[in-house]
Amino acid sequence: MRKSLIAVLAVLTLGGCGGAVHVEPPKPTGDALAMCDRLAPFLPQTLDGTGRVESSPASPYVAVWDSGRIALRCGVPRPANMAATDRLSEVNGVGWFPDPKKPTLFTAVTDLGYIELTVSREHTPAGVMVELSEPITKALAKTG
Repeated sequence: MRKSLIAVLAVLTLGGCGGAVHVEPPKPTGDALAMCDRLAPFLPQTLDGTGRVESSPASPYVAVWDSGRIALRCGVPRPANMAATDRLSEVNGVGWFPDPKKPTLFTAVTDLGYIELTVSREHTPAGVMVELSEPITKALAKTG
């Protein structure tokens, strides 16, 4: 949880600085690793009208747009704040857990692993999730 919070803060703090944006890459294993390897090439170069930028350190499991105002990390651990009884918000077939303690943090919950999404207040999370649902669905179809 602490690493996740640090990654979110780094994205939000460094978002407007230019250059590569520091985001701590996850270390997916097993089914999550296969899913994340499939997801990487499907991720868009443009998301919510903004371009993709480099992350540091470079990782195939991290994607960043709009100077860090949107960041995706694939293969993260299960959210610490997520209870077994929590309801997910479904967006085009992908279930998302909105973290009640961090309003800019969402996690796609799949049978194979977790995909963390940080969306700053300059963007509409639902719109970003709609755009990401197709690549996630494609990655799940290829690994399942």
